[in-house]
Amino acid sequence: MRIGLVLSEAANGLRRNASMVVSVVLVTFISLTFVGTAALLQLQIGQMKNYWYDRAQVAVYLCTGVSTTAGCTDGEATEEQKGAIEEQLGSETLAKYIDEFYFEDHEQAFENFQEQFEGTPAADYVTPEVLNETFWVNLVDPSQAAVLVESFAGMAGVEGVVDQRRYLDQIFDVLNAASYTAIAIAAIMLVAAALLIATTIRLSAFSRRRELGIMRLVGASNRFIQTPFVLEGVFAGLIGSLLAGGAVVAIVYFFVQGYLAENLSFTFVDLTDALIVVPLLIIVGVLLAAVSAGIAITRYLKV
Repeated sequence: MRIGLVLSEAANGLRRNASMVVSVVLVTFISLTFVGTAALLQLQIGQMKNYWYDRAQVAVYLCTGVSTTAGCTDGEATEEQKGAIEEQLGSETLAKYIDEFYFEDHEQAFENFQEQFEGTPAADYVTPEVLNETFWVNLVDPSQAAVLVESFAGMAGVEGVVDQRRYLDQIFDVLNAASYTAIAIAAIMLVAAALLIATTIRLSAFSRRRELGIMRLVGASNRFIQTPFVLEGVFAGLIGSLLAGGAVVAIVYFFVQGYLAENLSFTFVDLTDALIVVPLLIIVGVLLAAVSAGIAITRYLKV
């Protein structure tokens, strides 16, 4: 196969259908940017889970004078009840599950509340007595929080036992929903890109139908005829995927690391994660273009 001639034919096709090629590049770029964003979001969710789940605590809330739960019929937790709870936390049964625990009294809870809700109406009306005294427990394995919940459920002086991971799960569910939405949009856009590539290749083949007829008459193989058209699709897909890769890197560099990481105390994806995603986008873009173009020109030549 004469490579120079094949490349020349591919270049001619790109020039003749420049507007369609630009459309393919833009659609591929947008769709793969959604794919890259969804991949980065999944990496972000994984990092946040690893970071926050390991720090999630179990809170054993003690009864206050205004508690209405079944275990608080006698009012605020007494010193004897607090001692019994602390003894249970230090027992041999729970020792293997607990890394450490500490006690937060009314005053400490009030100070923390004032810091968190400073400037809000709640900070002016809440008093220390209505805030729960709490045993905060760090577990060796946060996934075993159910052990503590079962151990203190219904115990005298305990208003409730809360695994903080359930609050994190709600946040991660929202992030996962956003990620799946991005994936769905990306899938639709990829289908549109594939159809547009196929249409572009068929139009390119139709505009060169005389040349194709002559090539067939002189005995040119199907492989020789099809290759320039496949190269046209691959070129458009490659440019679109490179632009998408650049967009993903720019999002991470300027928005995630340049803004979010500086203003929020979370762990975020970085350029290393972005550079992992970029090759995947290029592979997807090139394969999508090659397959779509190959199927389109094969079907056209059979007609």
